[in-house]
Amino acid sequence: MIKSKLVWISVLLVSITLINLSFKMTDIINQKPSLYYWVRTPKIKAGKPPLIILMHGVGSNEQNMFSFASSLPGQFLVVSVRGPLILGQNSFAWFQVRFTPQGPVINQEQAENSRKEILQFIEDLKNVEYFDEKRVYLMGFSQGGIMSYSVALTAPEKIKGIAVMSGRLLTEVKPLTASKDRLKNLKIYVSHGTQDSVLKFQYALDAIAYLDSKGLNPEFHQYPEDHTINQQMLDDVSVWFCKEKE
Repeated sequence: MIKSKLVWISVLLVSITLINLSFKMTDIINQKPSLYYWVRTPKIKAGKPPLIILMHGVGSNEQNMFSFASSLPGQFLVVSVRGPLILGQNSFAWFQVRFTPQGPVINQEQAENSRKEILQFIEDLKNVEYFDEKRVYLMGFSQGGIMSYSVALTAPEKIKGIAVMSGRLLTEVKPLTASKDRLKNLKIYVSHGTQDSVLKFQYALDAIAYLDSKGLNPEFHQYPEDHTINQQMLDDVSVWFCKEKE
């Protein structure tokens, strides 16, 4: 009888342990970011590292932007994230867009969902990666640059700075922009090719004018290039990150 009771108690304890482990595993799974990403750990270890989140353009993927990670300052944790919208094999986006003679026409609902999802991604990333949550930067090319504007201008408390490369500022986001007082500490870097045939150079000038009206002082670089990122652009943005990392 005593032996049977001991066996029963042992089985009960094992069951309770397995249930607890199950809950812990569920918690871990739930804490993982919903967006897929690649990571470059800091080359230089010095306390909690600042974070750069790389965001690709429409039809591209996280691998494309990750190819630039080695050019960025070694003090940073670098994360390259994949957009949630699947367009095809290895082809992703943050929202659908049509290019018309009057300019790009976006799927506003998808753009807003992606803005919220990026903010949630940053929160979830805290559970699985080691970085300073007060030093979070976004670096986006084209549509990734668009999302950088959208996230930072609406939630500046979450973002220390953004580097927008060949992007534009959505008209649809302007009503959601935070107040001047909330925006005052946001750092902004903008670069654009004067010969850009996808997102015209005028978009950069329009964005700079809007940012100035909000009391921001973006650092602006222009290049005699089309819609691309070249080595000079990477060198210049890396210098900016080095200046801003503290």
